[in-house]
Amino acid sequence: MSELERVEPRAWRSAIERALAGGEIFGGAWASEAGGRLGWRALLLSPKDLRVVSCDAADGSVESIVELAPAAGWDEREAHDLYGLEFQGHSPMRALAAHTEDPASWMTTVRGEGVHEVAVGPIHAGVIESGHFRFHVVGERILAMDPRLFYKHRGLERAAEGHELERALAYAGRACAGCSVTNTLAYAHAVEDATGLQPDRELRVARTVLLELERLYNHLHDVGAICAGVGYAPGSMAFAALKDRAQQINMRAFGHRFLFGTVQVGAGAAALDRRRTDGARARLRELHVDSAAAWRELEFTGSLQARLDGVGVLAGEDALRLGAVGPAARATGIREDARSASPRLAYDGFTAASLTVPSGDVGARLRLRAIELESTYELLEDLLVQPLRSGTAAPGRPSGTLGVGRVESPRGATVCAVEIEGTRVGRMHLRTGSYANWPALAHVSAGSLLPDFPLINKSFELCYACVDR
Repeated sequence: MSELERVEPRAWRSAIERALAGGEIFGGAWASEAGGRLGWRALLLSPKDLRVVSCDAADGSVESIVELAPAAGWDEREAHDLYGLEFQGHSPMRALAAHTEDPASWMTTVRGEGVHEVAVGPIHAGVIESGHFRFHVVGERILAMDPRLFYKHRGLERAAEGHELERALAYAGRACAGCSVTNTLAYAHAVEDATGLQPDRELRVARTVLLELERLYNHLHDVGAICAGVGYAPGSMAFAALKDRAQQINMRAFGHRFLFGTVQVGAGAAALDRRRTDGARARLRELHVDSAAAWRELEFTGSLQARLDGVGVLAGEDALRLGAVGPAARATGIREDARSASPRLAYDGFTAASLTVPSGDVGARLRLRAIELESTYELLEDLLVQPLRSGTAAPGRPSGTLGVGRVESPRGATVCAVEIEGTRVGRMHLRTGSYANWPALAHVSAGSLLPDFPLINKSFELCYACVDR
């Protein structure tokens, strides 16, 4: 069970500074009006625990921590736009969720001889969510890139407030189709954490299977997307077909390609009898053989491999500074994976994937996903040895008013915090792996060639919808 550790507003910055100096890692921040009073929260992570520190923000102003934790930059900008919070020391405070007409209010100011701007989006050629990229370039070299998202901001967090705990699950689940299991499970974990519910072994196994099935089709998609980023159609088409087969397995086993409706609060919502479990396992084995063969083709395709190395490099120190998560961070040598510390799931003995040469470029992000695909196939093979039972969660600890769930999505750790008022949601905050990684994508774009950006973007393959929640 998580609880708020309250500090005085004047001690806010120093409290965060001490925590970071002691080895804790910033994991996200959010504003809350639960209880009728505006507050500012921050999640701090350590290898075996997490805690939420809070200060009062009734006067509408708190000290910025962006110099201590640059990863807090987007959190502060979003809270400024949506809650009117002022952050002392955060200057310039550029708009993030608010779409103002003045370009200077949200873009980086870049001046100099030969500098010009290239605008891409928000409407794209593909069937994707709206997103705008403003490139400041000299010739073909990018000096800075400002992403502008939130074009279809749906206010799902606000919409969840006041609903019964089970009903509000749908708002997290509809944030993004490709991360629907992750997002609903992070919400369910947060509610169960707050209410003192502990999942039994069967529920932990069932939920882990769902997460790995979601990771499987996403990683297959992302490998194909990188192939598309260099114009290698055979690889793009091969992995698109493999992704479709993975989603057909989801459909046959659980009735939905994106696994909607497979997570509930306090109980299991997915089960497979012996026949269906064996069938899913057999189809996964076939898919494993075919995806391994397709990967070997990529490894020996010189025209593809020549475009990967040294492009879009994210250094390890920058990944840490910007709070990058998931494959993007692990490709730089960071050995952090939320699955390694998931007592509510069945990742016993799990070890995060690593590269011999963690170069942090497009090639490293591609190879890291290939390694993780192998881990996912192995996990599913082991977990589907027995029929999948739905399981349940039973009271195991005293209940409280705050819960936090942290789940590894295909793009990195997703955090959901839920503050409860009676039997209803007082505040829900969802900070996805994509949200955490967008600043890192903007950072690695600087210094790159403009024609390389589509490839760099595909190597991160972040969700727009997860931000537009």
